[in-house]
Amino acid sequence: MLNISNHNRISGNIEKYSTFKTLSNRPHYKVLNKIILGVSLLAVLILFLPWTQNSSGSGAVTTLKPDQRPQTIHSAIAGRIEKWYVKEGDYVNKGDTILYISETKEDYLDPNLVKNTENQLKAKELAGKSYVGKVSSLEAQIAAIGRERQLKLLQAQNKIKQSRLKVKSDSMDLVAVRTQIKIATTQFNRALALNKEGLKPMTEVEEKRLKLQEVEAKIITQENKLLSSENELINAKVEINRITAEYNEKEQKARSDQFTALSSQYDTQAQVNKLKNQYTNYQIRNGMYYIKAPQSGYVNRALQSGIGETIKEGTPVVSIMPAHYDIAVETYVAATDLPLLHRGEKVRVWFDGWPTIVFSGWPNMSYGTYGGTIVAVENFISDNGKFRVLIAPDEHEAPWPKQIRIGSGAQTLALLDTVPVWYEIWRTLNGFPPNYYQPKGKNQNDKK
Repeated sequence: MLNISNHNRISGNIEKYSTFKTLSNRPHYKVLNKIILGVSLLAVLILFLPWTQNSSGSGAVTTLKPDQRPQTIHSAIAGRIEKWYVKEGDYVNKGDTILYISETKEDYLDPNLVKNTENQLKAKELAGKSYVGKVSSLEAQIAAIGRERQLKLLQAQNKIKQSRLKVKSDSMDLVAVRTQIKIATTQFNRALALNKEGLKPMTEVEEKRLKLQEVEAKIITQENKLLSSENELINAKVEINRITAEYNEKEQKARSDQFTALSSQYDTQAQVNKLKNQYTNYQIRNGMYYIKAPQSGYVNRALQSGIGETIKEGTPVVSIMPAHYDIAVETYVAATDLPLLHRGEKVRVWFDGWPTIVFSGWPNMSYGTYGGTIVAVENFISDNGKFRVLIAPDEHEAPWPKQIRIGSGAQTLALLDTVPVWYEIWRTLNGFPPNYYQPKGKNQNDKK
């Protein structure tokens, strides 16, 4: 090696040279040193500035209430498209007709179906009224049978009383005849004894004999009469049982007819109710041929087209966007940030297509962002692996732009705890999550 550097090495004190003194005394070095010192002090001060932790998310513009979101109108019945009354982009009021469909099912093809069903209903109602009248007539007949039976029983009971009295009278006559026999026998025996003694003539004895024979003949007649009266009494008692059995049979037959009429009446009422149901269903179905707007809004898109196209039940026909709605933003956050979000917390929102300058740690210095409030936090994970959060406009800040449309993109920053900048840098470098905290209002409510 030439070892040139060793021979050309500057030796001695170089500060004695004027050139070096000139270079070292240049003013811009001093300025540079001051700048470096100032920047260092500024950086140190920045490290102690407050920094707002946040949880970012991305989503889209939606509506606050479910009934204000775009909806699809379906056909409740199967049919064939006959006429369109609107076109895409038209504004429709609630109840306006969108299209008309005709019937395709063979059970409902009769144009007079509703009228015929109404006639059947009226006929059944009249049949029901006739059964009601028949039941009333049978009820009156049963009452008449009961009254007639009561009279017949009274008549039979009177006959029993008469028969008993007749039996009593005949028995008394029989006793009298028997007494007469005893008297006639005594008189005959006395006359016979006196005739033997010669005190009575034979003619008187013959008279007494004849009288005795007459009384003996009379007792047989009286016994037959008593037996006949007793038989009449038995027949009168039998007549009561016959009357009771006869009128019970008549009453049971009338009640059987009455129950049959009641059964027919109830069956007719069931058929009337069924026909009423069918009649109402047919009327409602006729109204379903005209598909109407459920609320006021704009026709976004016709999902079916043409004339004569056949659609099934539940087929989407047209999409409508409600005219009046409360705007909101639905954003999605990671599962690690979910415990940090609570209802009522403040959120910063900015929309796609709007000029925005965002300082995530200093939201007050951001430009083009709007205030929001969390109104709902979903408790179940969505299909994209994140949790859905619904944000409404903050009433205490500037209103959101009216020009934004449903479905446009949006970015969000949920404002969390406020920490120094150096702590946030240290947390980020170590991969720690934001500070877990509870809002003051929530802690107060928990204490209560």
